[in-house]
Amino acid sequence: MNRAQPGVWIGPRPTAMQIAAIVFVGTIGILIPGVQPIVLGALLAQRHISLSQLGTTASVELLAMGLAAALGAALLPSRRLRAIGIGASLVLALGNYLTPLAAAESITALRALTGAAGGVLIGVTACMIARSAAPERWAGIYLSVQTLAQFILAAVMTAWIDPSRAVQGDFGMLAIAGLICAVASFALPSAFQALPTPLGKGGFVMPPPRALAALACVFLVLMYIVSIWVYYDPIARQAGLSSHISDTAVYVSLAFQVLGGTVATLSAGRLRWFPVFVICAAVDLGMIALLGTHLSALFFIIDAAVFGFIWLFILPYLVPMIIEADPTRRSAVFASGVGLLGSSVGPTMVGLIVSPDDTQGALWFGAACLLCSLAIAVGLRYLRPRSPQF
Repeated sequence: MNRAQPGVWIGPRPTAMQIAAIVFVGTIGILIPGVQPIVLGALLAQRHISLSQLGTTASVELLAMGLAAALGAALLPSRRLRAIGIGASLVLALGNYLTPLAAAESITALRALTGAAGGVLIGVTACMIARSAAPERWAGIYLSVQTLAQFILAAVMTAWIDPSRAVQGDFGMLAIAGLICAVASFALPSAFQALPTPLGKGGFVMPPPRALAALACVFLVLMYIVSIWVYYDPIARQAGLSSHISDTAVYVSLAFQVLGGTVATLSAGRLRWFPVFVICAAVDLGMIALLGTHLSALFFIIDAAVFGFIWLFILPYLVPMIIEADPTRRSAVFASGVGLLGSSVGPTMVGLIVSPDDTQGALWFGAACLLCSLAIAVGLRYLRPRSPQF
């Protein structure tokens, strides 16, 4: 099997302007998960969708985004990147522009379209990360930038836009972001170097079994994280805390997510993925256990801060785990899409086992996902293949 050399870019290193454009288009593509509660809440308040459609719309958009990110990164040609970026950006802008003009099922269809367009843009960034000399560093940079952008956009939407015009204002901002992204796509490199392929094979190649296990680990980690994250408010209420405390915990967690991604970026190349994974999983299991108790407001916020820090600290280290399982790096391009799929499936499954009066199911489900991911990581670390993979 052809292998990518560690510590070396696959193909020529993009220029600083090209890297900035690559990270930018991926950031615009993944804006919506950070502001979904705001924009979907506005659609619900102005009766564009019903309460039952809210959950369906959110899940469909994230599923489309995850599938497009995973399949797009693997199947789209490594050439004509600018045309791909411009086309996806314009579809993203158009979908967001049309959303306030639609209602009911047509909104779900439009959000699926915008999710797919955003996923293609995410796939462009994933392709660069997989080809970079330090994938965990660039994954950390991308995660930090996207989280900061989502935080800023959410703050602007809530502070500057009149609630009576929230639908038009929120989706208008997202449409403008899509148009800016189309302009930025002109700065993308014309092509990426093709990734190494198994000897005698070409085109799409199914990831080897160890890489599939590593991707399953990523899927489970994101299932765990988001399954608990979306239920932070009801968890706080069950602990006897106010909505103000839960809102404060979310903002604190977002700030520590940026910090976690930054620390992961600075520590890239100095730490190995397996000890990082084990330590973070152990700490997170402790945080889950604490959430199951009646925490005071202070400890609830501290728990949210630690949860947020580990969230973005651990994710970049999942990329070298995948690369170790598949040294060609072809499987690494699936990481963002698989993570988004886990993010969308997790809350849907938790919704089947929790009730307004009992959110413990979210904690048990999250702990189970985390333990399963840890078991897979241990297997990847200690169960080595005896012969080369073909």
